[in-house]
Amino acid sequence: MPHSKVVIIDYGSQVTQLIARRVREAGVYSEIHSCVTGATEVAAMKPTAIILSGGPASVGEEAAPVFDPGLLALNVPILGICYGMQLLAQHLGGELVISLTREYGPADMHFKAPCALWDGISVASSTRVWMSHGDKVLVPPPGFVVTGSTSTLEVAAIADENRKIYAVQFHPEVHHSADGDRMLRNFLFRAARLVPDWTMASFVDSVVREMAERVGDRHVICALSGGIDSTVAAVLLNRAIGNRLHCIFVDNGLLRLGEGKEIIAYLCGHFDINLTFVQAQERFLSRLKGVKEPEQKRKIIGRAFIEIFDEEARKLPKADFLAQGTLYPDVIESVSRKGPSAVIKSHHNVGGLPETMKLKLIEPLRELFKDEVRRVAAELGMPDFIVHRHPFPGPGLAIRVLGEVTEERLAVLRRADDIVQQELRDSGWYRKVWQGFAVLLPLRTVGVMGDGRTYEHVVALRVVDSVDAMTADWARLPPELIGRISSRIINEVKGINRVVYDVSPKPPSTIEWE
Repeated sequence: MPHSKVVIIDYGSQVTQLIARRVREAGVYSEIHSCVTGATEVAAMKPTAIILSGGPASVGEEAAPVFDPGLLALNVPILGICYGMQLLAQHLGGELVISLTREYGPADMHFKAPCALWDGISVASSTRVWMSHGDKVLVPPPGFVVTGSTSTLEVAAIADENRKIYAVQFHPEVHHSADGDRMLRNFLFRAARLVPDWTMASFVDSVVREMAERVGDRHVICALSGGIDSTVAAVLLNRAIGNRLHCIFVDNGLLRLGEGKEIIAYLCGHFDINLTFVQAQERFLSRLKGVKEPEQKRKIIGRAFIEIFDEEARKLPKADFLAQGTLYPDVIESVSRKGPSAVIKSHHNVGGLPETMKLKLIEPLRELFKDEVRRVAAELGMPDFIVHRHPFPGPGLAIRVLGEVTEERLAVLRRADDIVQQELRDSGWYRKVWQGFAVLLPLRTVGVMGDGRTYEHVVALRVVDSVDAMTADWARLPPELIGRISSRIINEVKGINRVVYDVSPKPPSTIEWE
């Protein structure tokens, strides 16, 4: 692991993940940890700097996340953002006040005093920042200087240069803050004097070494879906332990059109790995019969996968581990951090795993965002069509067939989704968007085809732009492309007479419908 390491304490902000991204983009490794993580635990992580995130709570209210003063004793530079600033001010002897109205949105901040965070920024004029707070600091703690203010907030930024503690009442991590990225980099490189040693090459070297040490002389079962995440995980582990890695590709009956054969062909053609192909369509589909609730689907699928991996492991000597392509967004959305954040959904490879699983988990990509995985794939020299392959959910089409999953409904969706993939590729939009797919809705509508009345299925098109799937916006495809996709689906897929286009961003919606 790189020498420089920023620990981000999460107090429930909706944009905490953006802090981690900005830090990593600057070449410094960062991790997010819940606000219930104690100073002793943080000390064991050996951080070289700490960032306290924002949050929705009011400092001092009964259920508000609290600050562990032991973090101050670690003697590393600290940056407090919004709620983090208020916690620092409270514990260091400042005075807080509850605002009569919450301030949310853009504001012009004026520079009041020199500060390491302002290095390289023109302090002769104001800078646009993004505010989101209710409470505010009325009087800064002893030893702190007010370094920024706005027309409505006298104390918008404070600093104690001697102790290397900085705090701002706005969000520098969001793009709405004009100089926010420069401020964060100044904290990393001017105040904390960190070394930008987080690169994909360094990650590959460290994870290969760590995986080899952890596995020892034992064997690993790898859940290989053919997507970029599991494929990168497999290639990394293959470097670490060679032929003691056993990749299992399971056809669960929930794949896209022709996907099973395609995946087997390119995995065997491009990688020298042990690969076992398990056909388990009947097992999955029989257990999903009659099931409509999304979380139940995910958990059923997760348990069935683990059963298969346990069965395969019993055929091998010393097969003690199960490797998965779990990513950071999977972990964040699936596992409650026991703080103010919430579980969004169970990913089959995180929240959907059974407690009785016999294999130990090994997840080489657990701390990476999707775009970082793509960079690792490029570093490993993987083919371009794998590097840029759209994400596909572990539960497969089961969560894109809304309601009950049947072979008939799966067949309808496969044909519709295949048209979506063809048109995105042929038009050049496949590489321009994060993800595009079709969803089969659990309803029918009246239509007219030829001279007759129809009463058939509805398909929704979901095409989004994103960087890491933590947030996303609907893609503004050309109307003629949407029209062509719709026309082809209605004319070529029997059983569909209506196509709709999803224009919901994430949040409040998720990318997948279930």
